[in-house]
Amino acid sequence: MNKVTELFGSMVFNEEVMRQRLSSACYQGWKTCIAEGRSLTIEIANEIANAMKDWAIEKGATHFTHWFQPMTGVTAEKHDSFITPREDGRVMMQFSGKELVRGEPDASSFPSGGLRATFEARGYTAWDPTAFAFIKDGSLCIPTVFCSYGGHALDKKTPLLRSLDELSRQAVRIMRLFGDTEVKRVTCQVGPEQEYFLIDKSVFNQREDLQLTGRTLFGAKPPKGQELEDHYFGAIKPRVAAYMAELDEELWKLGVLAKTKHNEVAPAQHELAPIYTDANTACDHNQLTMEVMKRVAGRHNMVCLLHEKPFAGVNGSGKHNNWSLSTDTGKNLFKPGSTPSQNARFLLFLAAFIKGVDEYQELIRCTVAIPGNDHRLGAQEAPPAIVSIFLGDELTAVVDSIIEGTEYIEQGKRMLHVGADVLPHIRQDNTDRNRTSPLAFTGNKFEFRMLGSSQSIAGPNVALNTIMAEELQQFADILEGAGDFEKALHQLLQKTFTDHKRIIFNGNGYEEAWVEEAQRRGLSNISCTADALKEYCTPRHVALFEKHGVYTAEEFQARSEIHFENYCKVTGIEAHTMVDMVKRDIYPAVCAFMTRVAETINSKRAAVAGIDCTLEQGLLERLTALSVEMMAACAQLEKDLGQVPHSSLGEEAHYYRYTIFQNMERLRAAADALESITGADYWPYPSYSDILYSVR
Repeated sequence: MNKVTELFGSMVFNEEVMRQRLSSACYQGWKTCIAEGRSLTIEIANEIANAMKDWAIEKGATHFTHWFQPMTGVTAEKHDSFITPREDGRVMMQFSGKELVRGEPDASSFPSGGLRATFEARGYTAWDPTAFAFIKDGSLCIPTVFCSYGGHALDKKTPLLRSLDELSRQAVRIMRLFGDTEVKRVTCQVGPEQEYFLIDKSVFNQREDLQLTGRTLFGAKPPKGQELEDHYFGAIKPRVAAYMAELDEELWKLGVLAKTKHNEVAPAQHELAPIYTDANTACDHNQLTMEVMKRVAGRHNMVCLLHEKPFAGVNGSGKHNNWSLSTDTGKNLFKPGSTPSQNARFLLFLAAFIKGVDEYQELIRCTVAIPGNDHRLGAQEAPPAIVSIFLGDELTAVVDSIIEGTEYIEQGKRMLHVGADVLPHIRQDNTDRNRTSPLAFTGNKFEFRMLGSSQSIAGPNVALNTIMAEELQQFADILEGAGDFEKALHQLLQKTFTDHKRIIFNGNGYEEAWVEEAQRRGLSNISCTADALKEYCTPRHVALFEKHGVYTAEEFQARSEIHFENYCKVTGIEAHTMVDMVKRDIYPAVCAFMTRVAETINSKRAAVAGIDCTLEQGLLERLTALSVEMMAACAQLEKDLGQVPHSSLGEEAHYYRYTIFQNMERLRAAADALESITGADYWPYPSYSDILYSVR
């Protein structure tokens, strides 16, 4: 056995470890509870807890923690040691089933969106037995859900688990219609590709904006950015390669299926892609990946930046969410198959996805509405803010033939009709990839490319799962009562593709012509987070999640408020940071440089009467004009920050986007222009060139 196979999962209390350390009765009891969705008995919980404790102590752990995902978008943990006092004054190591199954962290300081008042501090964590415990930093980490005293979900895992259960229920109904009685569960499979930047810690420590906001609020364009396209897939620098090697090892220990690593488009930008797995595990693993990325970077005297747009003028970072459906018998429901001429089931699931995306395009846009994404969505580097689906020419032609009721000709073979047993062969890689599409079909899955690099993948997948469950339920209701299944299926596919073809777009999403075409089609174009969040908590969206038991109305409203609050707080912090940087560092530095230029003019004139000082005078005038412009913008921004309305979160977010953010843009433009003409020895911060090429 080689090093990697020995290393992989070595810090995970996985099924293999459970089989070895639990009694046969306990192991089978755990398996039954998972399969049937029942609670564990206290006897089973106690045996598992004791085995976990012994295993963790053998691995060097001294503490345990319930590891959960509150609505901050990051993870949280409170650590307790295994020690228990003995009567003789010594201690012993204990861990009970009760401690395993439930915890009680203080919930008062986590965002709740009004689900509980500040003084109502009690919250509960409950073990998710479908997710394996692991050891991190000397503690046994137990993946859990997090809820309030009143039972409301205060985390991102609970709604994800609910959506997975509901999606499975509706998908199994469809499988029964096609005569498949073996399938007991359908699981959402996800593979999130993670983009990130690596910079040297020394330059990070000199940038207040990077430290406080994760992005550069100022920065003149460097002489060399990504114009030569020489970084993408280029040779990995030794220092970065060492980081990536350690990152892989740390992730493999935790059972994370880290697979691919490479340089991305922008200087200092890279990507890690895992093998995709069930959505619950994928979400846990992606949260771990982001955390480990940052920790390992520190060991290499670097900083990992996960912000969507840390540097203006070069590509930002996204997270491509590869999404598909798989049965417990090993079938990928979005794979056309080796005998696709008999795969009408594939067409039905495809139709459900197309219909769902078209009907809930605003909701899908809302799931990626975070402050950082405002700087990349819609630009010439990321999918446009207009939601659409890319199918490729061949699959689109199949859809068209169904709509028009015409024969589809494939490689000279004539297909008579599309029914329960007829679908033309579709190659898995039947077309080029469209990097401008928000939702692209890539042979056996859909790649949702709008996610921001720093955000949790839970929310977007909760939405996709619930939307798909809704459409599959509608389809099952129609087909289960049909007298002639094949005829009803053909009619359903034809109507669905006809009604929702507008969401299919195979062209260049970056072109302005697409914006105009999308408007003609009636598609939404929500350009920013503040506007997107207005669409989030509509009655229609609330009804969707309530119907399928994914969110209560109160839980959904709470998340809306949290998203609004986060946008306002993040934008406010950025604006205040800009004011601080200008007043304390940038303006004094420019004044010092202007003094130097003025002294140069005076000294030249004193040395040589009538000497030409045109260049110096022009520079001084330009510095003065830009300084006046910068300080006026700074004063206006500071004034407007003192007038933020608080009548409603929607109005506050609108104010931050269309007043504060616009002021920030004007302030940055003046400051960046000053940087380009101020002496490097005087400018108070490392330049873009210093930062982007700091890792050598």
